[in-house]
Amino acid sequence: MTDKQPAILAQVLLPSKDLAVDMDFFTNLGFRLEKIYPADSPVVAIMSGFGLNIRLDKHFNGPAPALQLLTGHDRHDEKITAPNGTRISFAPLNFELGNPVTQHKFEVRQLQDKEPWIIGRAGMLYRDLIPDRLGGSIIASHIRIPNGGPVPDMVHYHTIGFQLIYCFKGWVKLVYEDQGPPFILNAGDCVTQPPEIRHRVLEASDNLEVIEIGVPAVHMTTIDHEMELPTGNMLPDRVFKGQTFCHHIAKNSLWQKGRIAGFERRETGVNKATNGLASVQVVRPLTGISTTDSFSHNTDIYFSFVLKGHLELKAEGHKLETLKTGDAFVLPPGLPFNFKAFSPNLKILEVALPGNFKVISD
Repeated sequence: MTDKQPAILAQVLLPSKDLAVDMDFFTNLGFRLEKIYPADSPVVAIMSGFGLNIRLDKHFNGPAPALQLLTGHDRHDEKITAPNGTRISFAPLNFELGNPVTQHKFEVRQLQDKEPWIIGRAGMLYRDLIPDRLGGSIIASHIRIPNGGPVPDMVHYHTIGFQLIYCFKGWVKLVYEDQGPPFILNAGDCVTQPPEIRHRVLEASDNLEVIEIGVPAVHMTTIDHEMELPTGNMLPDRVFKGQTFCHHIAKNSLWQKGRIAGFERRETGVNKATNGLASVQVVRPLTGISTTDSFSHNTDIYFSFVLKGHLELKAEGHKLETLKTGDAFVLPPGLPFNFKAFSPNLKILEVALPGNFKVISD
């Protein structure tokens, strides 16, 4: 007897009335025969393919299942049925990131809206800030962890075009692939998560709240069971799918002239890290300013979240919106709008994609 345990394999059990016909069908799909018995009059054939073991069994009278086979072949819309009733469909071998066309609209999302907080990954609570997601081009989530402490997260990565984590309230402890030891992301700080960078959420304060932006809205999260973080490396210039990691620390940043007249901005470095894909900044009014002239923008996506204070937002052709801390809005390109009656302590998180855009005075 040996201490080494044999590998445990799972099999998908399939019915079969005619073993030869079913074996021929699955052989043509790309499966190969592994075992068959008894030799004189076979009733069971075990075949493998696509990382899957199937057991064709003439004694099994259960229903035929549906199988989805992952392939690199151009047959992803094809659906076929095996002689034994098994339904076969095909999907890409690797997750393919979509590139949906933005469906522009003016939208306001207020914190007191009756939409529920949804329990998401690792027990976090999610509030959707753009319910229709502009046709799938962006997802913006307000995420909350009410009770602090260790977070039941695993090392993972996202197949995505752009992703931002902005710490709104509290703090969170994070660790990223080749970005040194774990660190604390405090309120006002943010990070970008370049495509496929491995990372993990380690710990959170009570009542942590973050704003998470993802482009496009539908993306894949993959658990990496092999990598351990931290890696022991500090490679700030490492490129992940054309982007570098960006960690913006609010207390170390300076305010500069804003794009909007009468406002100043705090740049985050996201534009440089993403090679112009996105721009992320915090804006606030200059002293003595309480209204702005009408203006518009020329970028594809322009998302804003009220971090502090209150304001009135007037977009041409729409009713006046009164916004306060926790509210969000999206403004389509070319739509004239202006800010009115805003508080002196107003701060707005502004996210624009692409990041090299202009504010146009009307």
